[in-house]
Order: sequence, then structure tokens, then C-alpha cells
Amino acid sequence: METTTPVRLVQHNDADLLDVYSKTITGVVNTIADAVVHIQVTKKVLDRQTRQERLLPGSGSGFIISSDGFIVTNHHVIENATSIKASLADGRLVTAELKGADPSTDIAVLKIYETNLRALHFADSAQLQPGQIAIAIGNPLGLQHTVTAGVVSALGRTLRATNGRLIDDIIQTDASLNPGNSGGPLVNSFGQVIGVNTAMIPTAHGICFAVSSNLAAYVAGKLIIHGAVKRAWLGIAGQSVTLTERMRAANKLTNQAGVYVYEIVADGPVYNNELRNGDIIVGFGNKSVSSVDDLHQQLSDEVIGQRTPMQVLRGGHKMTITVIPGQMK
Repeated sequence: METTTPVRLVQHNDADLLDVYSKTITGVVNTIADAVVHIQVTKKVLDRQTRQERLLPGSGSGFIISSDGFIVTNHHVIENATSIKASLADGRLVTAELKGADPSTDIAVLKIYETNLRALHFADSAQLQPGQIAIAIGNPLGLQHTVTAGVVSALGRTLRATNGRLIDDIIQTDASLNPGNSGGPLVNSFGQVIGVNTAMIPTAHGICFAVSSNLAAYVAGKLIIHGAVKRAWLGIAGQSVTLTERMRAANKLTNQAGVYVYEIVADGPVYNNELRNGDIIVGFGNKSVSSVDDLHQQLSDEVIGQRTPMQVLRGGHKMTITVIPGQMK
């Protein structure tokens, strides 16, 4: 009689894998939790009914980036705050000083004067890959951390800041953001910061965003040293417009659109005298301009005070004029 060898079913593999995943998450949280802080603010808010200002409490999260007490959080967490306090993991509630804020990237830096602080380190977000583990941690209640885990869903997204500028280099993740987690770190499996949690889409399920670590580190450095991020200013108001086929063909343009100038503001540090209302900006320096966002990207601190050629359509004809951007106030 032929005998058969019974098949052994190994049932613990999934459990083992889950346990490894769990240990990764818990290990990261145990390592970095002490560097995540709760931000308490008091803000001036205009009451729409009485038209009078009143003080309201607000909160968010942040994380320590240096042992001498620099903290990164979101600009919208501390915007219009009259007082800012940071609650540390060991229970200390300390006053935080605002060193600088950048609405254009939703990043702010605070300073506390305490010792024995655990600090987090920024990873190189240029090395991120979709699918890798992403862990969001916040401190919305003061002494109780919240943790969500998922993966990096997409890279290179854009997000509109409260001041209308477009934030580039945004990380999309399915690590859900709980209320009060804004400003907290998004970290990798090594506990290194890969992004600053900044927003979620209320109408979507599980789509959250974080400012990439490379952009956040750059902005934080500028805020610590200068208190602000310098950006150029042209003294104009404009809107994106689509170019007609005739315009494009007559002027040999590859642009599908440009920026229509509908207001020019006379500003001392800015030279914009050669611009005219009705001009359509199609180039700045040696780069094409198809939208207001394109123009914003070109207006970096490097062009402040520099004579720069600008290509415009005037009366349907392309011409080159000169502008000298000033510094945005």
C-alpha cells in the first residue's frame, strides 16, 4: 500500500510577520515619542456676529530638532497666536518663543529654553520610495501620543498654502492624521523624520499630506538664522490665462498659457516700470512661465535685486523687458 506524507500547514508565518511589523512600529514610537510635543496656543479670533476679537484656545503637535530646544510645527497651528506653550513628554509645560514662520510652506519654528531634550533627525526625502513604511505621531492631548502607520502613497505632490502659494515636494501617505496631529513628524522605520504632517482632505478617505523633510529642513534653517524665508516680489497682481493658437504660432511659443497682469503696484525696492496692464508674462529669466505658480517658483531669494529679463506678450507680440524684483514683505 502506498503511503503519503501528510502536508504540514505552517500557520504562524503571518503572525510572525505581523509581529515583526508591530515591533518595528512600537520600536520607532518608543525611540522618538519623547521628542514629540503638544503645542497649546491662545489665538485672537474675530467673532462674526459681534465683529469683536476674542481669545480662543488652539492646539497642535510639534517635534524637537535640537537638544537646545528648537521645535518644528505648522504655521497654521501658531498663526495669530498671542501665547504659545509646549507640553513635553515628561510633563513640563513651558513657554515657547516663535523664532519664525513661513506661511508659504506651512512651517514654523519655536524655541524653548530647557535642557535634557531628545531631538529628531531629518532623513533625505529625495531617497523616499512609494510603498515604504510611514509612521505619523502626534501629541494632541499633552501627555498621550497618537500613532498611525501606513505607507508613502505618492511623492512630489503639491498643496495650496493658506496664502495662495503652492507648496511643492509634498508627501502623500495613508497614515491617517488625527485631530491635533498637525505639525507632528512623519517618520520612517528608523525613526528619522521624512515629513511634517500638515493637512488632510476631509472628503477623501485616508489621504494625508506632509511637507517633505528636505523642504522642511531648508525652511527651518532659514527661520532659525533669519526669522523668515526671503522671497522675491514683483509688485504685480496677475492670473493664469490660456494662450490662443494664433498667439502661440505667431510668437513661436511652447506655452499653453501665461500670466495676465491686471494690476501693477509702484514699490520702491521693485523695478517694474516697463510692465503694462494687459501684458501676458510668458517667460522669466530663461525659463517659460505658464501660470502664477510657475512665476512664484522663479521668484526665489536669488533674484532679489537682480536685473532680470522678462518675456511678455503685448498687443499679441512677444517682447523682452527688464524687471528688478524686490523682497517680499
